[in-house]
Amino acid sequence: MKRGKRPGSPKTGGRKKGSKNKRTRELLEKAEAGGQSAIDYMLEVMRDNKNDTGLRLDAAKAVAPYLHAKRAPEDAGGNTVPPMIYIHPDLEEPE
Repeated sequence: MKRGKRPGSPKTGGRKKGSKNKRTRELLEKAEAGGQSAIDYMLEVMRDNKNDTGLRLDAAKAVAPYLHAKRAPEDAGGNTVPPMIYIHPDLEEPE
């Protein structure tokens, strides 16, 4: 990577961060042209009573993580349990 004239100066030129390449732009345009997102399609399949029950259940399972958050872990008393953080002891001998 070419840097500026002085050491430690930021990179100059090139593509801006977050810009989309041709392939990503084409995929986004195709998705927008259809007018329906994958989530909307799965919800439509799930709600259609004419579809097979198994198909409707599969659609519900697939779309659920996008619509409903997971519950936090709870102990036997129903209290939310904070996440455990394990800190590994230093394996190097002190000098």
